[in-house]
Amino acid sequence: MTTVEPLSRPTEAAGLDRRQVHAVAACYFVASFAALGLPPYLTEILPTLGDHSGHWAGLLYVVPTVFTALGAPLWGRLADRFGQKRLLLRAQLGLAVSFLLAGAAGSLPAFTAALVLQGLLGGTFSATNGYLAAALDGSRLSKALTLMQGSARAALVAAPILVGALSPWIDPHRQYLVMAVLPLTAAALLNSLPEPVRPTVAPAGRAAAAATAAGPAAPPGSLRLLYTFEFAFVFATIISFPYLITLVQQRLPGAGGTVAGLLFALPHLVYLVGAGRVHAAVEARPRSGLALGFALVAVGLAGHAPAHSLLTFALTRAVLGLGMTIGLVCLAVLAAEAARGRAPGRMFGTRETVSKCGAVAAGLAAALANGSGGPAAPVVTGTVAALAAALLALLTRRSPR
Repeated sequence: MTTVEPLSRPTEAAGLDRRQVHAVAACYFVASFAALGLPPYLTEILPTLGDHSGHWAGLLYVVPTVFTALGAPLWGRLADRFGQKRLLLRAQLGLAVSFLLAGAAGSLPAFTAALVLQGLLGGTFSATNGYLAAALDGSRLSKALTLMQGSARAALVAAPILVGALSPWIDPHRQYLVMAVLPLTAAALLNSLPEPVRPTVAPAGRAAAAATAAGPAAPPGSLRLLYTFEFAFVFATIISFPYLITLVQQRLPGAGGTVAGLLFALPHLVYLVGAGRVHAAVEARPRSGLALGFALVAVGLAGHAPAHSLLTFALTRAVLGLGMTIGLVCLAVLAAEAARGRAPGRMFGTRETVSKCGAVAAGLAAALANGSGGPAAPVVTGTVAALAAALLALLTRRSPR
């Protein structure tokens, strides 16, 4: 006898087990190597392409970021329409193509075009988050998003070191050709993972099924606040990056490049060590945790201004790292809540755009502040932004999530 299932039964997304989530994180980690490890060496790459003074390094550093911001919402909408896995594979293959073109470029315009394509065709972070949001929900999703940030921090620490270690044997410019293997490998691994299953019912039924499976949709205000906090957090933390090495060398004349690099990496190492414990502590109260994170970021940034010893710098960077860890984890929890009942590709694509806009604004503000007040001025600007965001988080912490 044939059993007919009721039409009202929702088809749930095919969840990912822990091993598969870790595989997705590993794919993002390896694909991020060239994107995060090679830009610091632009001043060495550009002279081989005719820019002997490296004059265009600052502009080219943000070119992929700008075009990622422009392309992410479109790719997110296409992912909602054609499948998150397909668009995640597209992002990995797009990175591979752009890396090959960058490594083979023989002129500055060709190299610039390759970086533009890297931004337009990449977007692996938002594509990865959209894929996870289509398969996971609630606490599982926020933990997965926290893990993805860990992958980004680990790549940010390890990639420049690896590129520098390979430089005596392979020119940084040609390392783009080698690094193209990494997103290709990631795409091959991702191809073995499942595609989240979508309901095959009428449009009205599809919306009801999604709401039933994922729970009630978060209010629109939560999404606007998420984007506001995302922009403010990226701005406040990134603004200290561009001139940190200069500030350390100015304050600690005897410190070498290794010491400066370790101080730069210290906040990211704090995240790798503490993110899991922080998630357990703030999951039930992310708005309050976010206010604390912004406050610690403000304290950490403010501490850069009077720091004149290695110990003071280390403590300051550790406080900044703790604030960054709490803030990023709370943003992951809030993003998981906001994703409930929404198309994940579009939401995470827009979030990626907001994040990249924050990074570009931070870079411009850092340059302006450094030009008028020296390398300590950007951290003062970041302190003010972090304090304002902490106040906003406090004022909205009791609003419905």
